[in-house]
Amino acid sequence: MARKTPGINTGASADISFLLLTFFLLTSNISTEQGIPRRLPPPTDDKVIVEFNQRNVLRVQVNFLDEIFVQDVQTPINQVKDRAKEFLSNPTNSSNLAKKVVREIEHIGDFPVSEGVVSLFNDQSTTYKTYVEVQNELQRAVNELRDEVASQYFGKKYDLLDTAFQRAVQKAVPMNISEAPPADYNTQQ
Repeated sequence: MARKTPGINTGASADISFLLLTFFLLTSNISTEQGIPRRLPPPTDDKVIVEFNQRNVLRVQVNFLDEIFVQDVQTPINQVKDRAKEFLSNPTNSSNLAKKVVREIEHIGDFPVSEGVVSLFNDQSTTYKTYVEVQNELQRAVNELRDEVASQYFGKKYDLLDTAFQRAVQKAVPMNISEAPPADYNTQQ
C-alpha cells in the first residue's frame, strides 16, 4: 500500500495574504477628487422669475474656441481677475459697476457690500484647462478682495484670521459667482 503524502497547510499563507491586503488598504492613499467649491443657490420654483439689476451682473463667457469674453469684450486670461475685482469692489462708485449697500457687519461695523454677481457661461466644447483657469481667476479676485478687507480691519491676511473674523470678511466680500450649465455657444462674439 502506498504512503499518503502530507498536504501543504495553506491556512497560514491565507492569513498572511489577508494581513498584507489589510496593511496596503490602510496605508495607501486613495485620491478623491474634490471639485471646485461653489455654493449653489437654493432651489427655486421654475415658475418664479428672479429679477435683478443688470448693473450688478458681470457676464463672463468662454466660447468653443476657448476665447474669454467679459461683458461681450474679448479679454485675455491675465485680465479676468482684474476685471472681476474692479467690478465687485467698484472703487469709484461708478454707475456701470456693481452697486454697493452699506451693511452692519459684526467685528467690522458699517461696510459697503457689493451686490455684484459674476455670471459664468461656458460652451460645451470649452476645454477643461480654460474652464479651470477662468474659475481660478475669479476665485483669485474674491481672495484678493478678502485679503484687502482683512488687512485693513484686522491687520492680517484672510487665511490667518480666526473663524469669527473670517466670517465677518466673508459677509463683507461674498463669493457671488453664478455658473450656468454648459450650453452650445458656437457663435463667435
